Amino acid sequence: MKKIDKRCLFTALLAGSTFLAQPVLSQDGPIKIGVLEDQSGDFAAATTVKVHAIELATKEINDAGGIAGRPIELVIYDTQSDNRRYQEFMRRALQQDEVDVVFAGFSSASREAYRPIVNQFDGLAFYNNQYEGGVCDANMIVTGAVPEQQFSTLIPWMMETYGKNVYTLAADYNFGQISAEWVRQIVEENGGTMVGEEFIPLGVSQFSQTIQNIQASEADFVVTLLVGAAQASYYEQANSADVGLPMASSVNVGQGYEHKRFTPPSLADMFVTTNYIEEIDTPASNDFVERFRAMFPDEPYINQEAANSYIGINLYKQLVERAGSTDHDAIRAVIAEGDVCFDGPSGTVCLDPKSQHMSHTIYLAKVEADHSISFPEVWENIAPYWLGDAGCDLTQNDPSAQYSPSSPPPAQ
Repeated sequence: MKKIDKRCLFTALLAGSTFLAQPVLSQDGPIKIGVLEDQSGDFAAATTVKVHAIELATKEINDAGGIAGRPIELVIYDTQSDNRRYQEFMRRALQQDEVDVVFAGFSSASREAYRPIVNQFDGLAFYNNQYEGGVCDANMIVTGAVPEQQFSTLIPWMMETYGKNVYTLAADYNFGQISAEWVRQIVEENGGTMVGEEFIPLGVSQFSQTIQNIQASEADFVVTLLVGAAQASYYEQANSADVGLPMASSVNVGQGYEHKRFTPPSLADMFVTTNYIEEIDTPASNDFVERFRAMFPDEPYINQEAANSYIGINLYKQLVERAGSTDHDAIRAVIAEGDVCFDGPSGTVCLDPKSQHMSHTIYLAKVEADHSISFPEVWENIAPYWLGDAGCDLTQNDPSAQYSPSSPPPAQ
């Protein structure tokens, strides 16, 4: 299949070309949504809840009449935390199942494994995860939080509160590497010092040498960007070794609910910037938790990825109904209007048309000694500004690329 030049499509869309006039939404058959998420494997503790959130949103929408009168049909695959399965199932979903949209992926490595396939077939994929940021791709809609929302709030707060000497532990793949780059840059901009930085291979579960390195440093706090069940072993080991330093994270608690899974006080004095966790005490959050547990009473925890996935389904409904079509270019034309928003579990969120990332209220969650959660700070309506400011503008062209602070988009 030949890939369409989306730069021409965007130009035509914005010019109101009759060639791309929006078709009337067909009333025949269901709207098919592919769901590629880890229901087993290393990340399953954080991701099974995403599938349940999608099922909840789907039930609610179908019970209310579907999307423009058409029911949603879910096509669900267990990707088993295996990037090869992401590639296999993505091809199957797009080619054989002929889904209209795909909700896919936890780790950034998984996203980057399937993203070229989505681009090859000009599909549309929702990535509903917190991640390292930088993806400028018209075939992707990202509902999770990104570094300019999490680190630009978290790191200066930690430095002002605890000190300017910082030690980073990060998973050794693109999420950890690019996230650590963001931390490094923000620390330096705020007059701090990186006194240590380690990248830990996925699957590593023994941290004795790392703990000795931290204890030998002059760190005021540790930034932990560890992922998966194996790397989470660090927290109990660090507690047993009496490391005694505050921790800062963009990924823990909000995804893997380590404060529920590990014995107190393993995560005491961890500070996490998250766009949602179930402890948020607002009417919208409490209502979401009540509806979620009514359908899934055995759910161990409702994390930020569950909220993002729930939001994503409802955003897709709005996009299709406004476009009058499941056609991806008609949907992108709606996004380009710049007013796609949804009132969800975490409050009002809006889709940035330049980057196709989401604004968020960011909560600073502190894990207390007994592993209860408090919220010492809240930053409202933080936009995903970096990509757009750096030059990514999907209303004008589509580079289908990922950028970082050291490799920003080229000037338009």
